[in-house]
Amino acid sequence: MPLRVEPDATFRDALIAADRPLAGMWVCSGSPLIAELCAGAGLDWLLIDAEHSPNGLESILAQLQAVNGYPVHTLVRPPVNDTVVIKQYLDLGVQNLLVPMVNSVAEAEAAVAATRYPPQGVRGVGSALARAARWNRVPDYLARASETISVTVQIESTTAVEAVEDILKVDGVDAIFLGPSDLAASMGLLGQQEHAEVRAAVEHCLKAATAAGKPAGVNAFDPGTARHYLDGGADFILVGADVALLARGSEALAARYIPQGAVVEPAETPASY
Repeated sequence: MPLRVEPDATFRDALIAADRPLAGMWVCSGSPLIAELCAGAGLDWLLIDAEHSPNGLESILAQLQAVNGYPVHTLVRPPVNDTVVIKQYLDLGVQNLLVPMVNSVAEAEAAVAATRYPPQGVRGVGSALARAARWNRVPDYLARASETISVTVQIESTTAVEAVEDILKVDGVDAIFLGPSDLAASMGLLGQQEHAEVRAAVEHCLKAATAAGKPAGVNAFDPGTARHYLDGGADFILVGADVALLARGSEALAARYIPQGAVVEPAETPASY
């Protein structure tokens, strides 16, 4: 007889159960090996990114398989708030979505609808073909699917900040996540995510989420900024990225062992025959 399996608990469940803020990191390399390495680090959650990283359906699937079984929650960010893309991600077995650039109630409602089967939403039905239902080995998947999925929407523009109280009221939006870099750009402060006006906008959203009784997270690589937002009520946070750690770590090795001012010669190109 085929095995009957149960989906993992969602990030929504983890946030509800948490007695402290949940710390996570970006996984942007597209490598299942790196994803698995990060999954065993002891962090609470990982974000596999497909908006600004070289991730397609096949690499996301491989990374989901690589981190499966580790005690870490995995979110995936699609490149766009699109019904078809979200359908494909869900069928891969993505249970926790971080939807980028949600600027209005209508866009938040569309993100939620994309995760729900009719009549509650518009998700296409293909569970017999999909890893999400483990090819119909998850009992009653069609009836229970919405329980197995969490939706976090990203607030990263002045328009979204102005609408945040209403976005938080959308049924099915489980949490919001603040993106200070894009928020700064939308405020005419490109590259200045530490600017006082940007911080004030993030703090406004954190307070709005607290008032609405929904979790809010934020991206903050700088330890001081991370602590500031945690003290300000952030329920979850991203504090680093695989590619950034490798870049800074390899640069530190070069700085330690290559004398300052030394010229690093490029490797010789083999002669053609």
